[in-house]
Amino acid sequence: MAAFALVHGAWHGAWCFEKLVPALAAKGHRAVAFDLPGHGADPTPPEQVTLSAYVERVGEALARLDGPALLLGHSMGGMVIAQAAEEHAPRVRALVYLAAFLPRNGESLGGLAIPSAVTPNLRPDREAGVVRFDPAGARDAFYHDCSDADVETASARLCPQPITPWTGPVRLGARYEAIPRHYVECTLDRAIPIAEQRRMHAASRCRVHTLEAAHSPFYSMPEQLAGVLDAIARHEERR
Repeated sequence: MAAFALVHGAWHGAWCFEKLVPALAAKGHRAVAFDLPGHGADPTPPEQVTLSAYVERVGEALARLDGPALLLGHSMGGMVIAQAAEEHAPRVRALVYLAAFLPRNGESLGGLAIPSAVTPNLRPDREAGVVRFDPAGARDAFYHDCSDADVETASARLCPQPITPWTGPVRLGARYEAIPRHYVECTLDRAIPIAEQRRMHAASRCRVHTLEAAHSPFYSMPEQLAGVLDAIARHEERR
């Protein structure tokens, strides 16, 4: 049995893994999902939400698990798990980037501008310190291969995204580089198009896995995603 810590992306919360957690449990693994500060049910105000706060929350989750965990980051969560791996390396067995940003040292999310279906739906509110996402665009950007019920439920739960974490660069060194990395690319993704995913993982030392899915396979194909993650866990156990 492996332990997974699941880190959600921008505008999302732990709720987005509601199908994946039981799918992993069915394969004998323990998975924990949690809200980053300012997301989901977490009440942290936007002005207190930073990349460091995200990384601290990940560290708290890792500390609750028995032994090193596979740390998965979806979308923006890729930035978070990279920095968390550098700061909490002894608790991380391997990194799994799921249709995620995969930064190199010194890069910030704001500096990784890409052509995306996300962009037309952004509604910045600088006074509040957040970027809101127009839920009318959620199906096209995030969930276009998901059921109508899942699109409706997920779109209604999107939250304002604090701006500050997007501006902080990651600081990655030898501890990060020593941790095995896996990338689960999603070929139908419109939020981080497959060409961008491949550009990022080609520039990094990654073992690559492929799903014919849009940006949110934890909704559209949780069992298939759990199968990929199970294979990753078994690979790491054999190392």
